[in-house]
Amino acid sequence: MKRTTPAGAPDPATPLPRAFFDRPVLDVAPDLLGRVLVRTTPEGEMRLRLTEVEAYAGEIDPGSHAYRGRTSRNATMYGPPGHVYVYFTYGMWHCMNLVCGPEGHASGVLLRAGEMVEGADLARARRVSARRDAELAKGPARLATALGVDRLLDGSDACGDDPASPFRVLTGTPVRPRQVSAGPRTGVGGEGAAHPWRFWIAGDSTVSPYRAHQPRRRPTRLDAAAGES
Repeated sequence: MKRTTPAGAPDPATPLPRAFFDRPVLDVAPDLLGRVLVRTTPEGEMRLRLTEVEAYAGEIDPGSHAYRGRTSRNATMYGPPGHVYVYFTYGMWHCMNLVCGPEGHASGVLLRAGEMVEGADLARARRVSARRDAELAKGPARLATALGVDRLLDGSDACGDDPASPFRVLTGTPVRPRQVSAGPRTGVGGEGAAHPWRFWIAGDSTVSPYRAHQPRRRPTRLDAAAGES
């Protein structure tokens, strides 16, 4: 069946061009809400409607992985816009970002949550602890787990023309500005805590709960503990 859209309206199935990502991160991040991330795997295709994101502004942003400069871990953030930056955190979870802004700027958008609109059965197989489908990708680590994302996919091009590529981002149905909420980023402390660079679709059941940064507690020194006995 031929897809039809209202006159002048963009086709929701059209992939976003690289120029979409080659903009300031604070323009790209809220504009990603309502877009559809396509994840192609050997088991089949999954489609995720993005409902929550966070912006990170590279070397000027204390909350960014690039704040202290380029490393082997964050090198993808410095590459062309429209690529996928995947990192491993807390020794157990992967999270994924979409690189944006001009090459060399190192800004990116963390994908925090989304609604699984196709391929939910594949996501359920990876997220067996999810009690309902709204929880399949409710949080950045859950999102990456549901989509089968790991560091091997770091650097993937999400703007390619190959339908078999691991990622594509479709136009979807952009969210109206009045539906977008903004607030502090989850778990970001220090000077980066004050920036209201987390964006989400108001009232959407897939959006993750906000959690303020909790400083890590240093372990008690064994010699001090022994002296108290």
